[in-house]
Amino acid sequence: MSVTTLRHNRAALALHLVRPATDEAARPMLILHGLGEATPPTAPAWAEAWAGPVFGLDFTGHGRSTLPAGGGYSAEILLADADIALAHIGRATVVGRGIGAYIGLMLAGARPDQVHGAVLCDGPGLAGGATGPTSQSVIVLAPRLSTPDPYALLELSRDLRPPDYAAMFARLAVEGSVLDAPITVTATVRPTWLAAVVEEMGVVTAPSIAGALDVYAGSPA
Repeated sequence: MSVTTLRHNRAALALHLVRPATDEAARPMLILHGLGEATPPTAPAWAEAWAGPVFGLDFTGHGRSTLPAGGGYSAEILLADADIALAHIGRATVVGRGIGAYIGLMLAGARPDQVHGAVLCDGPGLAGGATGPTSQSVIVLAPRLSTPDPYALLELSRDLRPPDYAAMFARLAVEGSVLDAPITVTATVRPTWLAAVVEEMGVVTAPSIAGALDVYAGSPA
């Protein structure tokens, strides 16, 4: 598995080529991992039939990416990580697990012309935090030596997830995509934000990740 280092301001992001393409003309896949996880060392079983290259991004504070000095994580920071990876690999189908599913949704809405389908899956960090403003306490953690960053685990587990905010990204994805259903939900756990997304026109559900990928692999453009 080869690793390319991408820059996000002061952070170095690790973009892994998990598996090379079996068909050089086929579209890439970008895997976004769950909270506290990292890119898997081998392609998951559900990606076996994917003909294009399979990439995985280690978010800031995870895997082989930079461990920041003092936290300050938000979903929008991880969205910027994913956007940098997408710009590097080009138009791709995105599979997000846990918090990676939330980031995949946001990326599909922010870059509907570059995301050819986003699959949202169960995993760590899927629920997020409150759905409205809360009172936050300041916490200082012990010195950190390795990933995953405890600040990431803490701050991203209570990241604000308003349902109407999530639904807005779903609508942006539908409006800007060439696909009739640019977002597929395979997650069985449906926190409030994801339940709102599922209700949007152009969002479909599927019983398996492999089944969702079959649809996107066969769709043109």
